Amino acid sequence: MALTKESFVNLIKSAAASNVSDIHLRTDEKPSFRLRGDLVQVKHDPLTNDDIKLACSLMIKDQDVLKKLETIKEHDGSFSVPKVCRVRYNLMRYQGKLGLILRLISDKIPTTEDLKLPAVINKIAGANAGLVLVTGATGSGKSSTLAAMINYINKTSAVHILTLEDPVEYVHTPIKARITQREIGQDTSDFNSALRSALRQDPDIILIGEMRDAETISIALKAAETGHLVFGTVHTTDALSTIGRLISMFPPEEQGVVRTRIADNLHATISQRLLKTVDGKGRAAAQEIMINNPGIRESILDPHRTKEIYTYIEKGKNASGAQSFDQHITKLYKDGIISMEEAKGNATKPEDFERNLMFGDDQSDD
Repeated sequence: MALTKESFVNLIKSAAASNVSDIHLRTDEKPSFRLRGDLVQVKHDPLTNDDIKLACSLMIKDQDVLKKLETIKEHDGSFSVPKVCRVRYNLMRYQGKLGLILRLISDKIPTTEDLKLPAVINKIAGANAGLVLVTGATGSGKSSTLAAMINYINKTSAVHILTLEDPVEYVHTPIKARITQREIGQDTSDFNSALRSALRQDPDIILIGEMRDAETISIALKAAETGHLVFGTVHTTDALSTIGRLISMFPPEEQGVVRTRIADNLHATISQRLLKTVDGKGRAAAQEIMINNPGIRESILDPHRTKEIYTYIEKGKNASGAQSFDQHITKLYKDGIISMEEAKGNATKPEDFERNLMFGDDQSDD
């Protein structure tokens, strides 16, 4: 049966009702849902090229893009299904065929409580200034965590929040804050142009969709240096790799200065992975949380001491709310949220995980 407008919308509604994170639509294949991290094939006829084109015609507003469907290589965008969800899509060409990946985004802005995030996340969101980076692989929940932090600020502070996103995912309604959400390509030509203008738009808080190059990082650091709170995302797995990635984007002759700027202005990193919950109903975020302190600052400044950051993270658990992945995974297991198999399979150091279970992981700052 050919895809219709009604069946396309029903496919999205069905996925949203089942807590599906992504829908895969590919020519000559049945649709697939990503459910709790796994791809599951849907009972449906294989999709034709015309089916994919119909889906594109329902999603894409830009007529110039629609006219180029026979030759287009890739295209990103977003749209809404009223009272169901927002959808971020990527149109791609592969082996001469068209494919679509749809990321479903809840209409409801999550809270840190909804996501069962540690209490320190709200404290980080309430910082006066500095750079806060949320990191992880694609699909690890970075956007949801950032949305929950912005939601917290919106409810508690009379500030101006400026977001630069590609595309806009969660749409925030002002509560106490004034929120300006700008979409790359629609409201501004590119990230760097938007960032260069951002400091002239009287923001208190700036959210940057992705720290993708040296210029973006440099402007973000400048904003933090001038008293702004700046949020951004990086596709890295933990604090150590995040710091290394930021520094490596600059030429060797600039890296010493950049290292100092990061040490002085990085407030926190929140790195996360999504783990399957024991009840089979969803996934839980396991987070490594690094909060800058004098010891971490010195470790960032001295490239020979960078690995000491891990020790400071573990020791900061009680004093500042910092935590390593394995400390959080241990807690998720003890709280009955994830299974032993899931915990051991995702622990950074399985032997440390088992030690923490046996002897506890209480550590404090020296």
